[in-house]
Amino acid sequence: MLSDIEIAQSAKMKKITEIAANLGIDESYIEPYGHYKAKISEEYIKKTENKEDGKLILVTAINPTPAGEGKTTVSAGLAMAMNKIGKNCVLALREPSLGPVFGIKGGAAGGGYAQVVPMEDINLHFTGDMHAISAANNLLCAMIDNHIQQGNELKIDTRRVLFKRCVDMNDRQLRNIVCGMGGKVNGTPREDGFQITVASEIMAILCLASDLADLKRRIGNILVAYSLDSKPVYASDIGAQGAMTALLKDALKPNLVQTLENTPAFIHGGPFANIAHGCNSVRATKLALKLGDYCVTEAGFGSDLGAEKFFDIKCRFANLKPACVVLVATIRALKYNGGVAKTELSAENVGALEKGSSNLRAHIENLRKFGVPVVVAINRFATDSDAEIAAVRSVCESAGAKCELCEVFAKGGDGGIELAKTVCETIDTIKSEFAPIYDANLSIKEKIEIIAKEIYRADGVNFTAQAEKAIAELTAIGADKTPVCVAKTQYSLSDDPAKLGLPQGVTITVRDVRPSLGAGFVVALTGDIMTMPGLPKVPAALKIDCDENGNITGLF
Repeated sequence: MLSDIEIAQSAKMKKITEIAANLGIDESYIEPYGHYKAKISEEYIKKTENKEDGKLILVTAINPTPAGEGKTTVSAGLAMAMNKIGKNCVLALREPSLGPVFGIKGGAAGGGYAQVVPMEDINLHFTGDMHAISAANNLLCAMIDNHIQQGNELKIDTRRVLFKRCVDMNDRQLRNIVCGMGGKVNGTPREDGFQITVASEIMAILCLASDLADLKRRIGNILVAYSLDSKPVYASDIGAQGAMTALLKDALKPNLVQTLENTPAFIHGGPFANIAHGCNSVRATKLALKLGDYCVTEAGFGSDLGAEKFFDIKCRFANLKPACVVLVATIRALKYNGGVAKTELSAENVGALEKGSSNLRAHIENLRKFGVPVVVAINRFATDSDAEIAAVRSVCESAGAKCELCEVFAKGGDGGIELAKTVCETIDTIKSEFAPIYDANLSIKEKIEIIAKEIYRADGVNFTAQAEKAIAELTAIGADKTPVCVAKTQYSLSDDPAKLGLPQGVTITVRDVRPSLGAGFVVALTGDIMTMPGLPKVPAALKIDCDENGNITGLF
């Protein structure tokens, strides 16, 4: 059996000029990075503004487990299957972060025969977007500290610098640091820290910006610090937005690649869904909608995180109207939610599956609260029994959701044809009545409480003293009338990763609320969630290698 990277390396890719031509994009409007990846020029994006939009399909999932759900794999496979049944479909995904690539996952471009390629490039440096975001982020940090060093005209309180440095790597050692040591010439000593690039506000801004002017405006709105007299200090006060925009101008352009079956795919932006808003860029999604009759896109982790943020943040800002949601579930994950150990998931256990299906039902019900029709995709594993498949079908039927097996990992687009047909039939017969779940003009606490009660199924929310103080400060500067991005564990509907299935009688604890005003939202931190992950005991980096001929192995 071939590994994912072996399958990807044996793919018969078409030149990116041909992929672009099939979309109607002339060669003069693409900026190639080698033969198989390219950015789309600003000129072409502007040419598409008056084109009619296709139908938007969101792929999300139940809460992830160590057994894996395969959301990206299903997304790629569904897009390929849509084209196999004669539909013009374009895929829009996030860029992988180097943190998970070298940490737990070892790659994030799909799997089996449902991948985006060139897989090694996408998982590693790709077109340099992550590096540009890191550079722009850290330029702002350097300019903040330089302003303090050169007289501190804005009277920045060095104890209240909010904006952190970033690096696209899992490095727990950098979570909390002391910088500026070594005497006056080396800066002002203060506490600081790093977060991973994909959790940074610059990443969020890049993914939500509509164009370069909007990008620069949003960068200027970043709340970077408070002064000694408690006044807000913004990036525009530092004067950093022009140079930062210059660093990001190429990164803002969507990246065009292809699937194993040559389906066009835009891969652009990569915010995490547990600590950021978890969706690819607005620009890439909108361009895919202009170029295809259908666009398949993905939101990270379970629907309680990625899908909620996709609906309440991305769709709200970009005026997107999703036509259908595909909810990915695996029988293995449902058994895990029913109490089965990871080592026992291959054995048939209908009882545990039915118990764990409370999680599936909750996600179906949650998605319907946004007014969008739901189709469940059972991402099939070889160990799934007929009895278990029948049990999941029964759960979906009782919840009023259509359900289809998905075998794209093993069969490529052919393994998703029935799913594609059902999705198209659902879009044609059930009108989406999409609406966000809360009014952005409500108070910060009211919005958090709606998300906690309606989506996480919590009884209520506990706000710590620090969270209460932060909310009061944000409200005082008029930053409360924005969406809320909740940073929460992905493993549970609650803020406790150990509470599987459908937790009962839980209270969500918000320990802090931080500004992300350039992105246009505030971030509520719950549980023990951190914005800088660490490497596991056995990181995936130990398996990744490159031989003397430049051949990469071990990415999957």
